[in-house]
Amino acid sequence: MRNSSSFLRRRRSGKSPFIPHALFTTHGILFLLLLLLLLPSPLFSYELAERVQTFTLKNGLRLLMLERHLSPTVAIYIRYRAGAVDEADGKTGTAHLLEHMMFKGTRTIGTRNYAAEKKLLLRIEQVGTALDREKAKGKAAQSPLIARLADQLTALQQQQQRLIISNEIDRLYSENGAVGLNASTGQDLTTYQVRIPANRIELWARIEADRMVHPVFREFYTERDVVMEERRQRVESDPDGKLRESYLAAAFIAHPYRRPVLGWPSDMRYLDIAYMTKYFRDMHAPNNTVIAMVGDLQPSTALKIVEKYFGRIPAQKLVSPPITEEPRQSGERRVEVIFDAEPQMIIGYHKPPPPVFADYLFDMIESILTKGRTSRLFKILVQEKRLAETIQAANGLPGARYPNQFVIFATPRHPHTLGELEQAIDREIERLRREPVSESELEKVKNQIRADFIRGLDSNAGLAGMLSYFEALLGDYRYITEYTAAIDRITTDDILQAARTYLTPDNRTVATLIKKR
Repeated sequence: MRNSSSFLRRRRSGKSPFIPHALFTTHGILFLLLLLLLLPSPLFSYELAERVQTFTLKNGLRLLMLERHLSPTVAIYIRYRAGAVDEADGKTGTAHLLEHMMFKGTRTIGTRNYAAEKKLLLRIEQVGTALDREKAKGKAAQSPLIARLADQLTALQQQQQRLIISNEIDRLYSENGAVGLNASTGQDLTTYQVRIPANRIELWARIEADRMVHPVFREFYTERDVVMEERRQRVESDPDGKLRESYLAAAFIAHPYRRPVLGWPSDMRYLDIAYMTKYFRDMHAPNNTVIAMVGDLQPSTALKIVEKYFGRIPAQKLVSPPITEEPRQSGERRVEVIFDAEPQMIIGYHKPPPPVFADYLFDMIESILTKGRTSRLFKILVQEKRLAETIQAANGLPGARYPNQFVIFATPRHPHTLGELEQAIDREIERLRREPVSESELEKVKNQIRADFIRGLDSNAGLAGMLSYFEALLGDYRYITEYTAAIDRITTDDILQAARTYLTPDNRTVATLIKKR
């Protein structure tokens, strides 16, 4: 979300087919859901594949369009295949801070006099860089110099404020009827999204093409303080964030998935404009970009607009740091976090990413264990034995470009302990490894997945999000058209083999949060 490090996951809401808009009425949704559950999956997957129009501009930008005349609006997603995983060591948090900075405007948006402001921007960067370098010396830093540079930086920022028009991108969109202006940064991708009136596509193109070419990193140092405060609220002061961060740092010892999207504090404190500019130029290139447009549009007209504004942006040679492969885990890892909060735990296992078949199997396992009130862990541990207050499985943490994790989040119910809850979860995992899932349970879960899949059809934004996500992540949006067919092929033996292969003690990481006494 805007001003957060949350990332768009690809779970059920991110996997849905397209159904002709004529079928959508307020009174027909339930009937449609029941009808499609009875239809072979390829029928509505074929419909989606046929309706999506795809184009690749000469500079490599990929455009997906789908006419859907439900309302006179268009949902648009821009996704860059660039996230926290692409940052250099020592520069963690750059991708997320860049997301913030992209709302500060351009050379023509957000300024009263860019020629005058440009001189101040250069001076602000010089003084800010000098101040950071002196602070980084630690005990050897000269306090009088730090104070003098800090005063200079404040004075320059005050001068700049007189030349800035704050939040002008937001204003331009809102005054023209746009809603849902938002952004997110994840490990794998960075996303910008908005829903606009159908007759405002050209306005969107002018704004976003300008941001892709001429962003201005205004208020850099004050915004850096904002994200530092965000980290304090979302991680340092939040038990969920603290435990999750510690878990990932233990589960991955080499791969950059171990690093938080928000960044490590010592890196965030000294993030600089020079590296951010380099990261932007290297990664936010048209040949690293996917745009999806869904709604009341004419594809031929929309294509001309996109070519007019984005087609003239030159492609870049894509440069990203080498990604260290995570070595095979050969023994259980444990990490304990002491925090003034109620106990909770995360248990997770390494597994392959999509589109490897095992990833589909773990979507099924996720549903078997915790999807709905009749799922195994919820029914046994929450309802019957009352060992858990909450329990939830999730497939694909923290990203999906590289091998990732299948995880279980759990909170014990007082007076039960973390140890009791872990033993109970272990028994259910072992049951999954030992006993084949029944055919009736398998079919029930498949129906749940199909139903969730179809529920994602009720918004243009949901469909634009899915199309752009899989096109950017996997290089082919057709993953969503083939998804239910892949689920349909899964057998009880497939699930048994996946559990035996990956849900093993040697492949497990356990993180526990212990209440501070």
